[in-house]
Amino acid sequence: LGAASTAKSGGPLPPLEIGEGTRIGAQAVICRGAKIGRNGVVGDGALIRERVTIGDNCVVGAHVVIENNVTIGDRTKIQTKAYITAMTTVESDAFIAPCVITTNDNYMGRTEERFKYKGGAKIMRGARVGAGAVLLPNVTIGREAFVAAGSVVTRDAPEGMLVMGSPAKPVRPVNEKEKLDYK
Repeated sequence: LGAASTAKSGGPLPPLEIGEGTRIGAQAVICRGAKIGRNGVVGDGALIRERVTIGDNCVVGAHVVIENNVTIGDRTKIQTKAYITAMTTVESDAFIAPCVITTNDNYMGRTEERFKYKGGAKIMRGARVGAGAVLLPNVTIGREAFVAAGSVVTRDAPEGMLVMGSPAKPVRPVNEKEKLDYK
């Protein structure tokens, strides 16, 4: 970690773990202390930092950046050039479209008070986030919610709702035919 980093080192990191059948693209960088499940794909030029856990059957697209202390559930897809900031949780079966940006610090490093509020987004099971959307710190994208492309999410997105705009607001329920069958 850099001298000015606010991330906690947590001591020595365990070895990198890559599950059986997972394929790693050219020039991807995966740090010690990361754990990637079975049968996944990590695209060309991706960066996966320390203390990241990625489930089975996941796709991490080309040039995706996943910062430290992130958890990603099974069967999740994170598309090209998405930025997943530290302290974010992405549950199983989620979809993160290209160029999505998550954030974790409303104060951008200027006060000590910020540490009380610092935290990444929580993207619940089956949620989808459209291309170029921006998620502000500590928002929750509810189970099966859909964030429209280009939206700026400043508040929680309710379960099963389409949200859109800047700031994103609930528009309508997600079509039942689009929802996953969890049986």
